[in-house]
Amino acid sequence: MATIGDVAKTAGVSRSTASYALSGKRSISPEVRMRVEAAVAELGYTPNAGARALATSQTMVIGLLAQFFEDEFAPAMLQYVLGISDTARELGYDILLITDSDGPASLRRVTDSRMVDGIVLLNVAEDDDRLPILRATSQPGALVGLPGDCTGLDVFDLDYEEAGRVMVDALADLGHRELILVSQPEHVVIRGGAYVWRLRDAAASQARLRGVELHAVYGSSSQPAIGRELTALLDTHPGATGLLLNNEAAAAALPSVLQARGVSAPQDYSVIGRYSDEFARTFSLPFSFIESAPDRLGRMAVRQLVRRIESSDGAKEPHVVRFVSPELEDRGSTSPPRP
Repeated sequence: MATIGDVAKTAGVSRSTASYALSGKRSISPEVRMRVEAAVAELGYTPNAGARALATSQTMVIGLLAQFFEDEFAPAMLQYVLGISDTARELGYDILLITDSDGPASLRRVTDSRMVDGIVLLNVAEDDDRLPILRATSQPGALVGLPGDCTGLDVFDLDYEEAGRVMVDALADLGHRELILVSQPEHVVIRGGAYVWRLRDAAASQARLRGVELHAVYGSSSQPAIGRELTALLDTHPGATGLLLNNEAAAAALPSVLQARGVSAPQDYSVIGRYSDEFARTFSLPFSFIESAPDRLGRMAVRQLVRRIESSDGAKEPHVVRFVSPELEDRGSTSPPRP
């Protein structure tokens, strides 16, 4: 395995010069820096993480706390994890993925031991018991998901309220007057998944304003339960002409449910989901959808976190709460209802 001494010898510079060229601690001429970088590439040199941590007080590791709940659709959560890990890698950081069910204890362990330079939290609850610990630690934190109290933290999320209004307006503008909204399982709301009721309540309010009847229900997160539930909903509400899906499992199951009933979208039902473009491609979904933007939210969170880690100015800046505006991707699954 190549060492910093090997890099220095190949580049024709001193060991300290090679180290400074890689760390950026001192000004090095562009010519020398290029020779060192060429030597690194030639030798396949990787800096020793322990030595780097001692020299810079940084681990170049970001902690990612995420939980894969049985009542949530795991492929949807993976989209967030991939966006965060890819961006971290682009910026020179590794990811320590922590899925321990005891979030507060895990967070305290990795921050007290200085295992990471910063923290990204997923599965953020309305009253999240990890947040007091994150606020008290010296490492910066960023959240993908909106808690009830954002004090002292950088927060990034989809504007779920606006997403609910956009979904209702899109079908109301086409003349639909009875809709079904399928949300995540009720357990998600009970444990603090505010994004569920944020979209649901905004959709219900907008439906009232538009004179639309909205049947808002919770749905399961897996087959075959969600398939049976969708079938029962269509039987229970024969006057409904539109489906709004804030439930990835429901979106994945709907094509087979419609096919089994001998109906289709948009001829019989107009359909709008809320998920990512990658998710739509993975499950070959033909429905129009609100882009949930997991990659974009992950990039925003990691870039802000790294800015706070690496820049003295970044560490002093006020904390931010930023929402991604919902974008409706038209896949041709909506049309005016049949007379």
